[in-house]
Amino acid sequence: MLRINTSCFGNPDCEGISRRDFLTVGGLGLGALTLPDLLASKAHATESKTDYVRDKAVVLLYMSGGASHIETFNPNMDAPSPYCSVMGEVQTSLSGVTFGATFPNLAKWAHEMAVVRSFTHPIGGHEQAHVHVLSGGTDPKGKAAEGRSIGSLYARIRGTNHSKTGFPAYGLLTHPEKDGQYRKELGRVIKGSWPGDLGSAYAPFIREDIGESKKNSKKRSPSRSGSSIASDMELNLPKSRLENRQELLSSIDGLRREVDANGNLAAADEYEQRALDLILGTAANTFDLSKENPKLIEDYDTSSMKIGHKVFRKSTLGHQMLLARRMVEAGAGFITVHSAGWDMHADGNNPGMVRGMNMLGWTVDKAVSAFLQDLENRGLSDKVLLVLTGDFGRTPKINKRGGRDHWAKLGTLAFAGGGLPMGQVIGKADRRNGEPADNPISPNMMMGTILHTLFDFGKLRIAQGITPELIKRVEEAHPIPELVI
Repeated sequence: MLRINTSCFGNPDCEGISRRDFLTVGGLGLGALTLPDLLASKAHATESKTDYVRDKAVVLLYMSGGASHIETFNPNMDAPSPYCSVMGEVQTSLSGVTFGATFPNLAKWAHEMAVVRSFTHPIGGHEQAHVHVLSGGTDPKGKAAEGRSIGSLYARIRGTNHSKTGFPAYGLLTHPEKDGQYRKELGRVIKGSWPGDLGSAYAPFIREDIGESKKNSKKRSPSRSGSSIASDMELNLPKSRLENRQELLSSIDGLRREVDANGNLAAADEYEQRALDLILGTAANTFDLSKENPKLIEDYDTSSMKIGHKVFRKSTLGHQMLLARRMVEAGAGFITVHSAGWDMHADGNNPGMVRGMNMLGWTVDKAVSAFLQDLENRGLSDKVLLVLTGDFGRTPKINKRGGRDHWAKLGTLAFAGGGLPMGQVIGKADRRNGEPADNPISPNMMMGTILHTLFDFGKLRIAQGITPELIKRVEEAHPIPELVI
């Protein structure tokens, strides 16, 4: 853990801050390695044999609770009621293809997307399905005994940190949830994002995003639940110094000036300096939006939309998607963005379809369309693969309360970018939108598509330092044929 004693700032009685005060970093799940050691090791590996890692990144928007495949990407309005969307449909930029009515902006990007209408698996329980989908179908019982998340597998093969920036390869963007049901979903997503038998070193760096709010959640950050990378990147400032995001950034700036003034880091070697740059540079700058174009921030902003069921908060999904883009530019290769609240039973704990989609559908529409436009403007569309999915879908038939219940036979899955063939609909649902009519697509195939985007399989097979077990695990993930270049 990096420990910074802010009481020494400007205090003549303190001896100053030594190089080791800045750079002492605990295990990272790797024994006695310091962050400089890790960076040096990673750089050496990269300089020797990492040509199997493509210059690509994946952003996975995970809509937990079970996003309705009918109200998102297959409204099926030709089917008789109650087997069609209760929200209606909107025409997309693809002839004859419609999306749910809360996706009008996203519909304009359909020609740059691949929508899967036959995504299926057998698990209808939340916790089990979370682990199953997020591990690419490797944990059918949902016990996290065999499963290891796609992001963790990526970090295990690529390395935990970017060799040049030091930024974590695998990240999870969350929000400190107020609603009790949302908190349950967050816990399930964290479990599904965990590395399993790969080891805790490959857990995600968890960023608990609070948008522009001045107050942090009083709950413990999920980043403290076991992600050593996340813990090692946190500054141990007094709680009072963490209450205001801008004050934290000011503390970092002050620390940087202190270092410059006392000259204690003059003798730091390359990798120690790189570690310091990570803490005081890349990490801080990535999450500081003060230099972003205000118009861009406005394009992403979903804070006018409130989400929740019994307790409400402003949506920060747009903010999270913007941070995801910035994390990609900082060196992250796999980022999960969590969107909670898609469990729309219309019962005591959850809204019905109409209220739920009016609450969450519009946030996804604005945040994701802004993200795609931002990638295009920055020339990143072919580098970044966006994946939209969730734990499962919803029943084809509306229940008597106006909700839909759990349904694993069909679920939500869509892709955009990554240099893959877009502008297509993959698979077909049956008349009632309840089962695949052809071309069933599994979580394993979703993972295979992701891994084929991130790695060159031909070079990976002969790479040194990658165990046969890991190579076998990757090769057993079969990509969606329509998306293989």
